[in-house]
Amino acid sequence: MISWRLTVPAVLVAAAIAGCIAYFVTPTPPQLIKADQQSPSTAPKATGRPDSAASKNVEPPSTEDDITAYQRAAEAILKRAQNAKASADEPAIAGPVPLPRRRPLPRP
Repeated sequence: MISWRLTVPAVLVAAAIAGCIAYFVTPTPPQLIKADQQSPSTAPKATGRPDSAASKNVEPPSTEDDITAYQRAAEAILKRAQNAKASADEPAIAGPVPLPRRRPLPRP
């Protein structure tokens, strides 16, 4: 007669193997997407008409202002890039890195 010590682990291993095979063999069901759901609108709704007086008074930005703003931003980025490169040239720790020391065991 077969002992219970051998039967129980054998049944558990067989069930685990069967579960793994069933998991990898069966196709996954497609995810259901409801068609009546709409994503919330993040843009505010325009209430005015395009031919209103407010839209006619808008002036296009001048190109000179855009050019000067771009040049200022480029100069600021280049200044930061020089500082970043200068700090990256030298290593943070010159010598060997000290390892943490062992702490003594707490005494009761």
